[in-house]
Amino acid sequence: MTCDYIALATTGVQGLTPYVPGKPIDELERELGISNIIKLASNENPLGPSPKVLQALDQVKADLTRYPDGNGFRLKQALAAKLGVKADTITLGNGSNDVLDLIARAYLSAGDEAIFSQYAFAVYPISTQACGATAVVTPAKDWGHDLAAMASAITDKTKLIFIANPNNPTGTSFGRQEWERFISKVPEHVLVVLDEAYIEYVENDAVLNGVDYLNQYPNLIVTRTFSKAYGLAALRVGYGLSHPQVANVLNRVRQPFNVDSFALAAATAVLDDESYLQRSRDLNRQGLQQFEEGFRSLGLEYIPSAGNFITVHFEQQGTAVYQKLLLEGVITRPVANYGMANSLRISVGLPEENRRCLDALAKVLAQC
Repeated sequence: MTCDYIALATTGVQGLTPYVPGKPIDELERELGISNIIKLASNENPLGPSPKVLQALDQVKADLTRYPDGNGFRLKQALAAKLGVKADTITLGNGSNDVLDLIARAYLSAGDEAIFSQYAFAVYPISTQACGATAVVTPAKDWGHDLAAMASAITDKTKLIFIANPNNPTGTSFGRQEWERFISKVPEHVLVVLDEAYIEYVENDAVLNGVDYLNQYPNLIVTRTFSKAYGLAALRVGYGLSHPQVANVLNRVRQPFNVDSFALAAATAVLDDESYLQRSRDLNRQGLQQFEEGFRSLGLEYIPSAGNFITVHFEQQGTAVYQKLLLEGVITRPVANYGMANSLRISVGLPEENRRCLDALAKVLAQC
């Protein structure tokens, strides 16, 4: 072969490396030949799907030969009613990742800048670089967003600002006062993307709800997902809320039928299942407390989290601890790619899974 096909790619894409998801259970089974593995790596809901979701999926399967509703009418109507927004402000995506990438593709090009924080979600730099734009990374404050620093980083080249609240992988969050000081300083032509993938887990009234600010700030885009608290990670469905003109732009680059019929039906069904959502919150709250108590008993420092995961620090490389935990049948998530070489992110599981993880961690650390 004489042609270098990587060199044929756009400059931004040439410098990227593929996103590496959490290790699947069956992959570890193949590698080590072990069973009874638990996965606490991908911030998935450990409850299993809502009964309402299973019922909805059963009704959809007869129409497998038909394309899904490309406009997602029923889901949009359900979201509009629940959130108090208009349907023309909603953009549906194949997970909120899809919506984040749509935003970047629609508004970023070479010469533009996108601002996001140190320790921010990995998709922000990937989408920014793929579009040929320049990433401006502001230093974190106490592992979270320094919104004042982000506002100060705005230049005449800034087109987008990505902010996650709560933030992945650190679990940090901020409240209304800090947010309002920030958003009031952002020029109207700079779009602010407030990524609220974990907002359903937040039970602190001091943490803001991005939907409350959509009417006041037309340059605000709020993204959310059904993959976490609503338990639909396998079906991949998320959405963005924005000014109708912004939604119109995003729908111009959105792929036809980017959300399938099963995902549309499941999301519509679970949106109405308040009991399932509350059980998810309760389980998560208890799980975070279980991990915090366990970490303290092991003498480990951690970042208090508002999400469904918690990041813990070690005196050694996190990847070394991760590899030893794999031998115990416990999958966690290294975060060295975020610049946190001595840490692991651990998703909240069922109580018995959390306990097993903590016991394995104690065993592994005792060997070090």
